[in-house]
Amino acid sequence: MKLYHKFLLYQNKWIQPYVRMALGAVTALTYIASILLIVGLVYEHGFTVSTEEATQLHRLYHGVWIVFLVDITTHLFLDYRDTRRAFSRFAWILTALFYLTLVPVIFHRPEVEGPVLDFWELVNGEPFRLILLLLFSLLSLSNGLVRLLGRRTNPSLMLASSFLVIILIGTGLLMLPRCTVNGISWVDSLFISTSAVCVTGLTSVDVASTFTPTGFVVIILLIQIGGLGVMTLTSFFAMFFMGNTSIYNQLVVRDMVSSDSLNSLLSTLVYILFFTLAIEGVGMLAIWSSIHGTLGMDMHEELAFSAFHSISAFCNAGFSTLPGNLGNAAVMTGHNSLYIYISLLIILGGIGFPILVNFKDILLFHAKRLWKFVLTRKWEHRTVYHLYNLNTRIVLIVTMALLAVGTLLIAVFEWNASFAGMDVGDKWTQAFFNAVCPRTAGFCSVDLAGLGIQTLMVYMLLMWIGGASQSTAGGIKVNAFAVVVLNLWAVLRGTERVEVFGRELSADSIRRSNATVVMSFFILFVFVFIISMLEPNHSLTAITFECISALSTVGSSLNLTPLLGTPSKLLVALLMFVGRVGLMTMMLGIVKQKKQIKYQYPSGQIIIN
Repeated sequence: MKLYHKFLLYQNKWIQPYVRMALGAVTALTYIASILLIVGLVYEHGFTVSTEEATQLHRLYHGVWIVFLVDITTHLFLDYRDTRRAFSRFAWILTALFYLTLVPVIFHRPEVEGPVLDFWELVNGEPFRLILLLLFSLLSLSNGLVRLLGRRTNPSLMLASSFLVIILIGTGLLMLPRCTVNGISWVDSLFISTSAVCVTGLTSVDVASTFTPTGFVVIILLIQIGGLGVMTLTSFFAMFFMGNTSIYNQLVVRDMVSSDSLNSLLSTLVYILFFTLAIEGVGMLAIWSSIHGTLGMDMHEELAFSAFHSISAFCNAGFSTLPGNLGNAAVMTGHNSLYIYISLLIILGGIGFPILVNFKDILLFHAKRLWKFVLTRKWEHRTVYHLYNLNTRIVLIVTMALLAVGTLLIAVFEWNASFAGMDVGDKWTQAFFNAVCPRTAGFCSVDLAGLGIQTLMVYMLLMWIGGASQSTAGGIKVNAFAVVVLNLWAVLRGTERVEVFGRELSADSIRRSNATVVMSFFILFVFVFIISMLEPNHSLTAITFECISALSTVGSSLNLTPLLGTPSKLLVALLMFVGRVGLMTMMLGIVKQKKQIKYQYPSGQIIIN
């Protein structure tokens, strides 16, 4: 070995540990700076800031800018090889834009007007710098969160913890003076934040009269984050901008978003965000067309109303800016299209992202077949099997069956009761809307406390079942409900295998579905029992309805929520949290997992009759 090779080898051996320590210290400082930046922005827009405070905030932003500049520069100079491998194309673009903020530091303001002066003013402006700092802060925190997965952290606990952190942040934001008209207690703020993040819709205060437009912005952001999932958003940021993450990280994220393989992991995350934004955008335009010029709003207010309700509907949240929710007199007559559009958004949000991806594949297949026909004038008659995967078939069939039966039963029971005095078209629209909302949206167009007991039983059944897996909906999920019913049918027929559509369901799917149903009943019993002791003056029906609505993240209520005491509100908030994170996810995070064993005990029979 040559002398300079030995020198380089020993140099790397002695210097590299110190380089890693320095980079680790800078990275930790960057995490702190990211949090301080977000706190500063929240303080600036949540409180009335004095001139002196504005100066201090400006100094804080300048300090964060220096920290990020040092972080990026040290990684490029001291660890260029790994940085180049880790950075994606978009990360390099952001880095180049960030270095442009040095232009006003190096060069004086041009005296001649023109493009050069405009460019200098742009990169010297605080909005440009703050947007870049906020992007880098989100990227830094997302990358740090995903890195925690590489430390063999329990993914279930990570998922639950991420929701809890967002709920606590939302609680603090909703208590800011600019978010409410006359303030809000910490219990109600925690309750509303939990309801928004868990896309439930239960409210302990009148949302329309309590929150300001700023408060509504915070609520809708919490709904959007909760609907997509914290880990989905952070994983997207980390992998889109810092594409080179560990294999273990990618395996965990793949299981969270139900991707087919690691190669399609980033594309699956992109599809989830694309479908969400596209459907919400189309829904916003549809809702706007249905209310334009009818509610006494200007164009800005109409667009804000449409965007809020589109996001709230697709995320199955059930929040509304109208007093009385969607039972407001202003929309109850002549707005059947509004209820139809919101119902369709709820259904699309509740069938699950994997099914939306399957729909995309089906549309692409038929589009390619049609394009081939246009080019060759020959129609391909080849039959394609399993174009709709098993999960899609089961979810669509069960969903349509529940909607059809629910609509029919609600129409029959409430035709001359809650729907009395309405036109025939209005009655069927309201029956359909009220069959869709228990599948876990929580919007209400009629007073649920005035519904008949039979209708309430239908409501509770639909709420308990909920929507599909990997969706914005809650409940035990139609997937689990279908598997339990199919397993019951197989037992009644005396068959050992559970078969459907030419496929045999796995034993793991059956076991997990049965466990979900049992845990659901157990948790509901415990919480109904405790709340009934804390609230002896309220009916058991109303308490049971409230608990099912909270656990299934529905948001419907028999006007009980504002009347609950502080302990009961906290218990209902806990139910919403458990329902959003998922029963199986919570138990997998709490119960210590047993290692797989190689031996097998002799089988034994238990008498069941």
